[in-house]
Amino acid sequence: ISYSLRVGGQVTMRIYDVAGRLVKTLIDGTKDAGPHQHTWDGLNNLGNPVASGIYFYRMDADGFSETKKMILLK
Repeated sequence: ISYSLRVGGQVTMRIYDVAGRLVKTLIDGTKDAGPHQHTWDGLNNLGNPVASGIYFYRMDADGFSETKKMILLK
């Protein structure tokens, strides 16, 4: 998952299943301005593998919020 920040600040990125349940918190911290990339390992917050399928990731950063769909294939 790639993104770029115009200014540094607090960033959260969470992954949800199609039912809207939180699967994994990928990022929850401060990031510098500029391009960033994170890879989801297909594990949930408990460290267990999740099933292949459709998931959504939501990114919140400095008043900006975006949700996108992704497909996990194993």
